[in-house]
Parts: sequence; structure tokens; C-alpha cells
Amino acid sequence: MTRLLAAAALAASASSLAAADAPSAYTVAATRERGAVLLEGSDAGWRDAAVVEWGPPAYLTRFRALAAPDALFLRFDARDPSAWHTMTRRDEHLWEEEVVEIFLDAARTGRDYAEIEISPGNVVCDVRMVRPSPDKKYDLTWDLAGLETRVVRWPDGKGWTALARLPWDGFRSLPSTAAVSLPPRAGDRWRFNLFRVERPGGKEHPEKDAVEVAWSPTGQPSFHVPAAFRDLVFAGPAAGSGR
Repeated sequence: MTRLLAAAALAASASSLAAADAPSAYTVAATRERGAVLLEGSDAGWRDAAVVEWGPPAYLTRFRALAAPDALFLRFDARDPSAWHTMTRRDEHLWEEEVVEIFLDAARTGRDYAEIEISPGNVVCDVRMVRPSPDKKYDLTWDLAGLETRVVRWPDGKGWTALARLPWDGFRSLPSTAAVSLPPRAGDRWRFNLFRVERPGGKEHPEKDAVEVAWSPTGQPSFHVPAAFRDLVFAGPAAGSGR
């Protein structure tokens, strides 16, 4: 989350493992699918969503997003043969274990943006990042109102899927969004980045061979580098969809 990576070498590794040819923007398709169906994680419900992926093959992560009139829906598919967690309370330091993460900067200011983390145990850490590197300040008391998440373990035991519903109104409590359209209009652009923390050493040795990898490489020993964020482009929430 707001931690520095353990060493500069880790940051270099994360950059080299990220998708070198990742597009400069991700387009969020509109959906008429019911939210309950999207949170089930069936492939049919997510068929209209563009897919991006990053990370080493053994721990490949795929991401998708869809926009409904009431919320932004997210999906992470994380390859992981030994997913684990010990933390069980909201806003614990989940980044010290295994997580998928997204940073969402609706106002494109590089300040007061949202960070959402989800662990394999469906534990959430949602944070208001007041300011990023080098003099980080963050607010763990901030909650994205109405946030819903679900984690589904893969039947073959080789990974897990994290699903999330982020209500548009939940972003209104960020100081940076006063002039932002919620829900976004067609063509609106936010800024964002995606991350994965994998710790194959398990709870006994969480730092051993840790993989901390960004979809858009930061080039620094921190995930919180707004200059590395890319555009999140909205096709426009679909009319007629619902909970």
C-alpha cells in the first residue's frame, strides 16, 4: 500500500515483470448486466469487458472493469497455487500479505485518490491517499461507502478471483471529486494503476521471494507514483442496468 518496496531491486523486478507493452489507456465498457450477476464472477457476465494482464507467468494477474449506472465493477483473476492470508479486519495492513490493488484518481490530480486492496480472504483495505511519494500521507479512516467485494477460489486450486462493486456515490467523500461527474459521462477519463502482491514464502516467511508488481511500471521503489498512472476511459454507464 503506502509502503516502500523492501529494496530498490524489488522495484526493478516489479517493473521488468509488468506488461511492457501495456496500452496507455483502458476503456471501461458499459454494462446492462445486474450487479448480482457480475459479483458471481461468471464469464458470461463479464464478456463485454476488456482484459489486461501482467506479472510473471506463475502469478499472472488479469483485470477487467465494467460501468453500470450505479457503480464501477472490478474483477481480478489471480493465478496463485498457494494463496494465503492471516488478517481478517478491514483496513489492516493487507499489503504485508497477499493482495490485488487498484488506485483510482478520478480528478486526475495525483492527490486524494482512492486505493482499494482485496486479499484472498475477501478482506478489504480502502484508503484515501492524501499525497503520494516522497512524503506520503494517507487516511485509513476513509471508507468507500457501499463497497461490496467477493472472492472466489478457483476449483482447480490454482488461483482466486476478486470481484468488487464500487458505488459512484462512494467517491463523493474524496475532497478531489467535487467537480467530477459521478457517474462518469461517456468519454470521461480518470487515472489509475493496478498492482499485485504475491508472497510465496507464506505466513512463515512473507518476505522471501516476494513479488510486488505493477501493471504500469513506476520505476521507483514505491507503488504510489501518479506519473505512472494511465487513463481509465469510460464508454458511459449503460441505461437500464441495476442491482
